[in-house]
Amino acid sequence: MDDTEKIEEIPGFNNAEAKRTGFIAIVGRPNVGKSTLLNAILGEKVSIVSKKPQTTRNRITGILTRGNEQFVFVDTPGMHTPRNKLGQYMIRSINSAINDVDAAILVVEPVPQVGKIEETIIERLKQRELPAVLVVNKVDTVDAKAVGDTIKAYSDRFDFNAVVPVCALKNLGVAEVLEEVKSFLTTPGWFFPPDQVTDQPERQIAAELIREKLLRTLEDEVPHGVAVVIEEFTEKNDLLVIRAEIYCERENHKRIIIGKNGELLKKVGTLARMEMEAFFGTKVFLELWVKVKENWRDIAGSITSLGYRDV
Repeated sequence: MDDTEKIEEIPGFNNAEAKRTGFIAIVGRPNVGKSTLLNAILGEKVSIVSKKPQTTRNRITGILTRGNEQFVFVDTPGMHTPRNKLGQYMIRSINSAINDVDAAILVVEPVPQVGKIEETIIERLKQRELPAVLVVNKVDTVDAKAVGDTIKAYSDRFDFNAVVPVCALKNLGVAEVLEEVKSFLTTPGWFFPPDQVTDQPERQIAAELIREKLLRTLEDEVPHGVAVVIEEFTEKNDLLVIRAEIYCERENHKRIIIGKNGELLKKVGTLARMEMEAFFGTKVFLELWVKVKENWRDIAGSITSLGYRDV
């Protein structure tokens, strides 16, 4: 039996010569719905979602395999003007993503003018001669004229391969986005098994789920000076034991995160544990601790030690 015959016997790996992969970056300013779009495309949650801008810090890869097609989406942090070393790290992450992919999806809100951030992204797309689809998200919040004016403003600035109005939160127009990016699947073969939905380690997924619950629960009291590190991630008798340390920048932030009589931290833990159990498919014992690391977002060593991979 030759190697081809062996491959064809593996479930999901039939017709190996017809398989195609495309690497597609999802880019845009903070809080336009990039992570929501990615999760809607995959039908699973691999990137955390919050109303706060700059929620995504690492590049999150989502993988969708359909028939002989494998879509590899890279959800990037929102493009913004960096104010600290963490912000600089996030911008490097975006630039690296644009350099490493076959195409891009630019996600914008239905505002009929091209902002400076979008201009910057478009210039980088032009520099790389990267094909792109324009996704106008949140179209349920405006009338048809505003959507049309937005499409015209962006179409005047860049020759997009396609333009798709969507409401990612309601899963409207998402299937059309997927159809439009099929033409970008030009690399022969697959890079991931057909049942894999993300390349993120389980520890990172757990940390991001905790951070999402913090962002949603804390509202505006403690914005983005929070990081989560998983110190223990072990399976014991059908129980997943996770111990996480939450880092913040101020002692008063620590008190806010813990809450009166520990109630807020308990709420975060309960919400995170429930979602982890659904994601990992097993019971979870979650232990949370809060520590202070002053000004960690502006210290390169702290950024690395808290799990942000260099790019």
